[in-house]
Amino acid sequence: MFVPTLSDGPVAIRPIRVRDAKPLERELMENRSWLRTWEATNPGGPMAFDTRASIRSLQANARAGLGLPFIVEHEGRLAGQLNVSSISYGSVASASIGYWVSERFAGKGITPAGVALASDYCFFSVGLHRIEICIRPENGPSLRVVEKLGFRYEGLRRRYIHINGDWRDHFCFALVREELPVGVLRRWQEGRVPVGAGVVPAEDREAARRQIPVTR
Repeated sequence: MFVPTLSDGPVAIRPIRVRDAKPLERELMENRSWLRTWEATNPGGPMAFDTRASIRSLQANARAGLGLPFIVEHEGRLAGQLNVSSISYGSVASASIGYWVSERFAGKGITPAGVALASDYCFFSVGLHRIEICIRPENGPSLRVVEKLGFRYEGLRRRYIHINGDWRDHFCFALVREELPVGVLRRWQEGRVPVGAGVVPAEDREAARRQIPVTR
């Protein structure tokens, strides 16, 4: 699958390349304490920290049409990664988005712009119908991203992804193409995001905090 370069002002997402391995590794090591809490881990044992192999795996996934791996840049500087993964076609036509940015780039509006650019490409160029983002309840900055962009809250998923050494609960958010005739980016920039779209109900926040089943 073709991985494009997309930009909006100082923010760009571009295809990941093998030559990004060293600068990516440097960013990951320098931001270890910032990122560790949100890192996916292997429940079967330790994971090797091999950035070059990870990039090649992402590129192979893209060639198979199953993912879109991006580097996130701000004013031409490497700021993080954004991956569109689990792309499905046909009657499902969906994908998931995950991302990280370095601590020094946090709070600059980089992540919502990158997510909006990737979402619009998936909806209007790839032809997908649904984009999903799943976020740990403790991850305040990521929760603000989906709220800004108006991703609709869909529910609490118990012990959904293995993160930082254990199975963690996640809040699930999504958008479908019919919701955004003008696109994710333009809707956000024009202030047309529905109020409360990305807000997690108080009972789900409390259930996640207490680690008890949700009842409705």
